[in-house]
Amino acid sequence: MKIEVWSDFVCPFCYIGKRRLESALEQFPNRDQVEIEYKSFELDPNAQNYAGVSIHEALAKKYGMSVEEAKQANHGIGEQAKSVGLEYNFDTMKPTNTFDAHRLTKYAETIGKGKELTEQLLHAYFVRGKLISDHDTLVEIANSVGITKEEVVTVLQDQERFASEVRNEEMLAQQYGATGVPFFVINQKYSISGAQPTELFLSAINQVWEEEAPKPKLKKLGEESATVCTDEGCVIPEK
Repeated sequence: MKIEVWSDFVCPFCYIGKRRLESALEQFPNRDQVEIEYKSFELDPNAQNYAGVSIHEALAKKYGMSVEEAKQANHGIGEQAKSVGLEYNFDTMKPTNTFDAHRLTKYAETIGKGKELTEQLLHAYFVRGKLISDHDTLVEIANSVGITKEEVVTVLQDQERFASEVRNEEMLAQQYGATGVPFFVINQKYSISGAQPTELFLSAINQVWEEEAPKPKLKKLGEESATVCTDEGCVIPEK
């Protein structure tokens, strides 16, 4: 089974949804036969790099609410994060453009470190208050999963490196009908939108497994018989 996950590194529900999916897989007996693949999605491809505006102020401006209302909304999201073991620090979050972070993650996938980098970027933004558009910060985060500074610089200095991979994944999300993230696609046939409860993820995974896992074509009736022939010969049953 393959589960593709579209997400953005500044999407609070993406980190929550990631944890809920992981929790569901921990309860799934065939989890070793499930492949997870993370896909790029920018909530705002035109977002500017961090300019000192807090996440509360940015949210208030975007949705036409007061800063206090934005803080209350973020508090509610923070409570959901706590329920899956995450401690969001909204006061230190730095809303910014995530394109370079996505490009770097596409590179990390080519050397088998995509999942690790995805986790560390989410943690850096939501918990540590790191500026994930800053190249020095990206070097630090990449180093934590075993990617060298030279590798990171090579990718980030060339704006065309892995840009098409990011854009193609975003286009595919649109083709699937995704209007937001997180967005999950199972075996390229079933979709789940949003950070749904763990129970829903587990139910969906079990359902898809039952529908698509290989099954015996025939059901046996009666007892095993000795009156059969194989390539080793025929056995005559005792009377």
